[in-house]
Amino acid sequence: MIDIPTAPTTTIGEALIEVRHVCTRFGSAVVHEDVSLDIYQGEVFAIAGGNGCGKSTLLREIILLLEPNSGTIRIFGQDTKGLNAKTERALHRRIGVMFQHGALFSSLNVVENVEAPLREHTDLNKRLIHEIALMKISLTGFPMNSVTKFPNELSGGMRKRASLARAIVLDPEILFLDEPTSGLDPISAGAFDDLVQQLKEWLGLTMVIVTHDLDSLWKVTDRVALLGNGRVLGTGTMEELSQSDDPLIREYFHGPRGRAAREQAWSQK
Repeated sequence: MIDIPTAPTTTIGEALIEVRHVCTRFGSAVVHEDVSLDIYQGEVFAIAGGNGCGKSTLLREIILLLEPNSGTIRIFGQDTKGLNAKTERALHRRIGVMFQHGALFSSLNVVENVEAPLREHTDLNKRLIHEIALMKISLTGFPMNSVTKFPNELSGGMRKRASLARAIVLDPEILFLDEPTSGLDPISAGAFDDLVQQLKEWLGLTMVIVTHDLDSLWKVTDRVALLGNGRVLGTGTMEELSQSDDPLIREYFHGPRGRAAREQAWSQK
């Protein structure tokens, strides 16, 4: 295991992502009616909400895989609408994405999957690419004796760690995690939450997490935007949101699962 020096504590700074009045429709179905939020440098920001509220759709819009029907999204101060291919590639180079189901190449083993972005976006030699890939795999806690396995030979937790290693291999400024603990047992999910906290400390990353996992929300986030009814119901710390008088927010945080997650968070503190 490689020893990683602890980076200085990252302070929250300027807005790296600005979403303004985004509206998204698929046919007659309205996913986002009027969504606005800011994500600041150095924070762990979560986009939360119930199933079908448009969390993953908003993520795909921010990372330029979808375009909203109206509204604006700015990342690193750049309006993402109508970008040419060169500018879009430059923006993609500054972000890393861990997709919900990994999105690993089935024909490549783990280390080859992690090497892939380096081969595509850099002129590094094969030996250095291999060493960097192994270092990033080690950072995620992936078992190093399994780096030659293929995606279909991996457990769900191993696939997520391999995907995470690939997401950070180019040293992104912003890391996006789509439902990082979905499909994991409670122990594995807790271990992944710990890993997210360690990566923020080690690498000083800004992180955007799409999740409905209340345990994760309490444990790892600085701020949360709760989506519902096509808009942002509220934005703030988990403590602030849990004290909201909005009936939709209270329903989300004060059901049995919400109360249990909050009690767990306070017991750990």
